[in-house]
Amino acid sequence: MIELEVGPVANGGWCVARHEGQVVFVRHTLPGERVLAEILDEPDAETGRAPRFLRADAVEILRPSPDRVVAPCPFSGPGRCGGCDWQHVALPAQRGLKAAVVEEQLKRLAHLDWKVVVEEVPGAPEGLGWRTRVQFAVRPDGVVGLRRHRSHTVEPVDECMIAHDEVEAVGVERRRWRGAATVEVIASSTGDRAVVVNPKGRRQVTLPQLDAEAAVLVDEGRGRVSQVRGRGSVVETVAGRSFRVSGIGFWQVHPGAAATLREALLAMGQLQEGETALDLYCGAGLFTAALAEAVGSTGRVTGVESDPAAVRDAKHNLRDLPQVRIERGRVEDSLAAREEGSADLIVADPPRAGLGRTVVDGIARIAPGRIVYISCDPATLARDLAWFAERGYPLADLRAFDAFPMTHHVECVALLRRG
Repeated sequence: MIELEVGPVANGGWCVARHEGQVVFVRHTLPGERVLAEILDEPDAETGRAPRFLRADAVEILRPSPDRVVAPCPFSGPGRCGGCDWQHVALPAQRGLKAAVVEEQLKRLAHLDWKVVVEEVPGAPEGLGWRTRVQFAVRPDGVVGLRRHRSHTVEPVDECMIAHDEVEAVGVERRRWRGAATVEVIASSTGDRAVVVNPKGRRQVTLPQLDAEAAVLVDEGRGRVSQVRGRGSVVETVAGRSFRVSGIGFWQVHPGAAATLREALLAMGQLQEGETALDLYCGAGLFTAALAEAVGSTGRVTGVESDPAAVRDAKHNLRDLPQVRIERGRVEDSLAAREEGSADLIVADPPRAGLGRTVVDGIARIAPGRIVYISCDPATLARDLAWFAERGYPLADLRAFDAFPMTHHVECVALLRRG
């Protein structure tokens, strides 16, 4: 056990402290606090060398921050559920911490001094009850829970406080799921519910009775999902348009995020009727539809997606928009096949790993007038923004949204303009 004076927030839900000259990343604390912390790392078993930096949990608060609150969730805290990082932090202060992380990543990786304000997303009163898709882990005895931080150990829970009420209504945590590795619960904006079971190896899963009506699907791996009961998809609605999302397909988990990000994209993209847009990593077509409506019948929009089920969903969802073409394939290959000047606007919403150098170069070679980059990871966003700046696309605007309350995650929408 060591006593630490806690410094600034770091990316990933940590705060930074120092002990005898060594950097210590500490969870369950706040900047300015003094804490007793338990070290989680051990010296290398073969060499005996101490790690380059240490990780620790704050187990006793000697001097609390004025932003500290009692965690609403009984499963939150050192050595418990790892799903939430900031349950012990007042909600406005959480957003301040996220803003500080985005600013620090932009400065360190992209050499940008940028003031960031993290905006609230409607639909999460007090930061709870917002998560419409929750994947629970299952112990060998069938007990359901959530994994501890940086661990495969399952912390049993009988309720997740950030889960949407319609997720909790299914009652997954109150049943045993023998033979399952994970159980995901999905609750859509239209009232559809689904439970996706991922079997452990080739074991047979014993399906318990549910507390509320829901489709039951089995994840067979490699993106294949089989139907046990009910439909193999749920329906989401945004801005008056319906979207079919199959199985474990991607959709924003915060009930207000899809509409909020759509509005931010359209405001930044400033598309005119008749223009051409490219939507990379288009998924089920949420942003593709918005772009198509903006360019009108005389414009053109191409969505690019590699997941076969998402491609089928996007084609189904946008079948009434003749100005849209959905292309299945890798984004890198699609960009390489396009000519310079073939898009006025390029939109990219990649996975957490970000775009990477090859995709950044591919986008810059096409030379669109504007790029809108939607990111859920400040570090990979900042890295890619630095590469875009090298290619003549400096950052013109950035908005950040609290689409994941109680966690360290934050969603950013960045506008880049050529020259």
